[in-house]
Amino acid sequence: MKQFLLAAFLIAVPVIAFSTIEVTHHTESQSAESSGHSANRSLGDLSEYESIVEETRKLASKGDMTAAEKRITRFETKWDDEESKLRPQAPSAWGNVDAAADKAFAALRTSSPTKPQVKQALDNLTKTLANPENNAPGAGIQSIAGITVTDAGGHPLPCEAMLSDLRDVFDQGAFSDANLKQARTLQSQAMERCNADDDVRSDRFSAQALALAKQSL
Repeated sequence: MKQFLLAAFLIAVPVIAFSTIEVTHHTESQSAESSGHSANRSLGDLSEYESIVEETRKLASKGDMTAAEKRITRFETKWDDEESKLRPQAPSAWGNVDAAADKAFAALRTSSPTKPQVKQALDNLTKTLANPENNAPGAGIQSIAGITVTDAGGHPLPCEAMLSDLRDVFDQGAFSDANLKQARTLQSQAMERCNADDDVRSDRFSAQALALAKQSL
């Protein structure tokens, strides 16, 4: 019975993680505010985010990367706090902004941020905020070893959700003795990359660990 329940869980993992992401919104607004802000798009009014990015750009252009990184952290905190509200409204558009934001965070948090790299990342984020619906990578759903790791637009699933699924599998004692050590190593790697806002690599490690649980059945 334990193995049956585990098998059912592993099959359901991609479905559960993906259930709120596959929702499509064919009625997203196509009109734009003359001011250039994203007030009427599917994610609602993003002007506050745009303002934060512009403030960050000004600081970075002066060479004050420390202050710029602190300012973009305001964006990150607000974006994370509002994810549960914004993401279900327009999953693909949310994923576009999230991916662009991650690149901006990374550009400012590298050991030696440069003005050109930071400017490019911030310009891309501004462009995406202004038109989040029309920036989809279109890579489609991707999986690793049978475990779904992206949404329909090719955006990585939240690494926190993948890690939560992995913890549940560990709690069920799903791994064989031969696979347990490797699974723990993959879990640690996934957590490290998730803490670094690297959802792509974090999800890859989590998926590999979940695949080991399948092998242990």
